[in-house]
Amino acid sequence: MIHLLLVIIYLAFISMGLPDSLLGSAWPVMYLEFGTPVSYAGIISMIIAAGTIISSLQSSRFSVRFGTGKVTAASVTITAVALIGFSCSHSFRSLCLWAVPYGIGAGCVDASLNNYIALHYASRHMNWLHCMWGIGASAGPYIMGFVLANGKGWSMGYQYIGIIQAVLSIILILSLPLWTKKEDCSNDSAPGSRNNGCIALPLRQIIKIPGSKEIMITFFCYCALEQTTGLWAGSYLVLDRGISAESAAGLAGLFFMGITAGRALSGFLSVKFDDRKMIRIGQIVALLGILLLFIPYNSITPLAGLIIAGFGCAPVYPCIIHSTPCHFGAEKSQSMIGAQMAAAYMGTCFMPFLFGLAANHTSASLFPFYLIIILLLMVTMHEMALKKCSRQDV
Repeated sequence: MIHLLLVIIYLAFISMGLPDSLLGSAWPVMYLEFGTPVSYAGIISMIIAAGTIISSLQSSRFSVRFGTGKVTAASVTITAVALIGFSCSHSFRSLCLWAVPYGIGAGCVDASLNNYIALHYASRHMNWLHCMWGIGASAGPYIMGFVLANGKGWSMGYQYIGIIQAVLSIILILSLPLWTKKEDCSNDSAPGSRNNGCIALPLRQIIKIPGSKEIMITFFCYCALEQTTGLWAGSYLVLDRGISAESAAGLAGLFFMGITAGRALSGFLSVKFDDRKMIRIGQIVALLGILLLFIPYNSITPLAGLIIAGFGCAPVYPCIIHSTPCHFGAEKSQSMIGAQMAAAYMGTCFMPFLFGLAANHTSASLFPFYLIIILLLMVTMHEMALKKCSRQDV
């Protein structure tokens, strides 16, 4: 039964990834249809991220009270409804409205599932599960590219993904009895309450923990890097490298393909290297990928750069999450991961939007400069967090 539950969790991670890169791949067509500036993709991204921030901060309460299984099933269902809403939208305002439930659904499932894996499974499973997220995130742009290439319109792409999400939500609902056999936390939602070792801490207490602020900034930078790339890679390829919108919709998924392949490999490498080494290796490889984006006058190097950057990003996110119980204690891990997810989505909220504004007033050629600054800040903050956590001897 435990192996069946792991299969269900793998499916949940695929469902989390499917819609994450849809907006970026479809936007070169969508903004023309709606008659909005290209930078408006950042507004939708901000709304989605705002919802995830709020729900991530509440994830520890929900998980302690209802359990990870119920939170996951409900969140995926909400996301499925939001995606169907996207497909039926005929105005930019409508997209903004449907972005609210999508963000709320995404935040809770992300924080709850990641903590569940960090507590119950080895690092290799964390990497492989996030590889499943990468499969979903890579498949999304290709589904959208296929739909656009066949002249069916971007709304049909959202509809296809929404239907897939709905099917996965049904599977998760049917699997609820499996989760209850392994839950560590049960019904108590008061701040600071304990149930089988789990604690729901308010944010004001979390930020007082040594190393917490630095690790939250690290997550801010990682998701800023990942989502800026996912949202704007397609537009960068179209506006700066002269690739057609139909081709760019699929090629933008190369970054997520790199993440997917990298996490598949990281699952094996994590048997030999600890989380700290995996993160540092990934950061170096990501730097090499971004540097390739600086090479002008051809369309091959940016594609290779996106794949390599994704390959480098692969172990960073799952390994930082997996090390959270070790650095901050298992009893605080759900609260810490919820706060980390909130910080991550703040990066998702603001940084792609800021790049959109910069590109709208200058040029999309700023893309690689923007990414490398974020990466360097992420490396600095993670090293500072490690030093503070080491001094605690946790």
